[in-house]
Order: sequence, then C-alpha cells, then structure tokens
Amino acid sequence: MIEKILLTVAGRGLCEEMLNMLMEVPFMQKASVTVLHVVPPQVTAEAMSAKLEQGGKILAEAVKSLKIDPSRITPRLKQGDPKDVVLQVADEEDSDLIIMGSRGLKRLESILQNSVSQYVFQLSARPMLLVKDDTYVKKVRHVMVAMDKSDAAKQSLNLALSLIKNINGSKLSLVHVNPDSRKSSEATTNAEDDPVLAAAAAEAKKQGVDYRCINSSGKAGQEICRLAEEMNVDLLILGSPDRRPSIAKTLPDLDRLLGSSLSDYVRVYANCPVLLARTLD
Repeated sequence: MIEKILLTVAGRGLCEEMLNMLMEVPFMQKASVTVLHVVPPQVTAEAMSAKLEQGGKILAEAVKSLKIDPSRITPRLKQGDPKDVVLQVADEEDSDLIIMGSRGLKRLESILQNSVSQYVFQLSARPMLLVKDDTYVKKVRHVMVAMDKSDAAKQSLNLALSLIKNINGSKLSLVHVNPDSRKSSEATTNAEDDPVLAAAAAEAKKQGVDYRCINSSGKAGQEICRLAEEMNVDLLILGSPDRRPSIAKTLPDLDRLLGSSLSDYVRVYANCPVLLARTLD
C-alpha cells in the first residue's frame, strides 16, 4: 500500500507531472505527499541566502502545480548534501515511494557527476520511481512488468495490479526474458505456458485486469527496454532486490555502483518512467 510519497523537486517539473498522473489512479488517491527541495551548501552566507530564496520559490511552484488536496501536502525546504538529505527525509517520513528525477547517466558518469538519484538508488531499500529528463510523462494506462522467479518480481506484479485494476481501458504487459540467446528474440503473444508468466497471468485474470504475456530472449536489460519502447508503455515496473547483507546496508551496492545490475541498465536506457520495487533478496 502506498500511503506516503516523497516527491523530490528541482525546478524541472517532470516529477510533479508524474505525481499528477499517478494521483488520477484510484489506488493512489488517498496518499499524502511530502514535497522536498534540497539546497546544497554554498561558499558564502550571501550565496546560501540567495539559494534558499530560490529554493523556496521552486518548492512553492511545485506545490502549486500539484492537483491534490493541499491538506495532504507537506512542503520541506532543507539544506545539506541532497543525496544524504533525501535518504534522511525518506526515513523520517517512512515513505512508501520516492519519486525522483534522473539524468539517466551511465555507470562512471553518475559517480563522477555526483548523481543524487544514483546514490539514493544504491542505498535506499524503498520503492523508487525515476523520471528521466527526456521522458514524456503520460497517464498511467499501460503498465509493463518484468517478471522472473524473484520475490521482487512478485511485488512488482502486485503493485501493477493495484495501480490499474480499477482503471477503464488499462492493460498490463507481463514480460519474461529468457537469457538463452539461441532462442528467437521475437516477442510472442502465446506465452502463458511459460511457468514464470503462468502464475502472474492467473492473478491478473483473477483480478479482472486485461493482460498480455510476452516471452522473449536475449539480454534482459536490452530486451526489456526494447519492448517498453515498442509497446509504448506508460510505466515500467521492475523488481530491484537489495542483495547486501544487513551489516552493509549503509554501503553502496557495487553492482549498482558500477552499473552492472539489470535495474541500473533499465534505469539508464528505458524511455519511460521506471518504478523499482524493492525487496530483500
């Protein structure tokens, strides 16, 4: 259940647009929203004062643009390193979902350019919805879920069904990518006999959701992104399990840090908003 949303804003407006689209979904309409803008440290007090004034305006404009009951909005203007502040506020608010903008930087670029979304992606165990700067935000009607045998994929399915089951004309695409490259990479529509998709299809049918099963093959990240673009989906949901032992929860996940995880590849290359469902692995 998503009851508390942390919306980080930077003045570009895409995250606000994404939240407005989500708030049209019945499942989301009771959620409260914390709108956060973080002002990084400045060299002088004068510069800090100017940045805080600018940040206040960005925050006010973001709140004004949201099409929800103002009583459910909590604006927060904070000072500090944005990476650390986002994680801190998410913990303070016990957020069920973090919505962030993303420049879609690759591997080392994101480290060298001090990417906030990449850092939060590494260290947070909370679901994250990433909206790239070049993404066209649409109403959530067609949702794609990347399926495998993991608990994170099951959580992704449950989240997708909750989002669209009461929306007229909605549809769900269930995708399983077989890494065996000897098989045809063409998507098929007769894939319900795939054991990975069969249970998901049965659950979608049980909840009355219009669905399509797609069994493909090849490199999972590339195929997921290709299919998302080919089918013009509005939202891609992908499981992103936290593989670190409990003793290392405050340390970066090296696979994500180096850009070698599936979720990191999709984060960079998908042409639509990406919701990363998180579970312990």
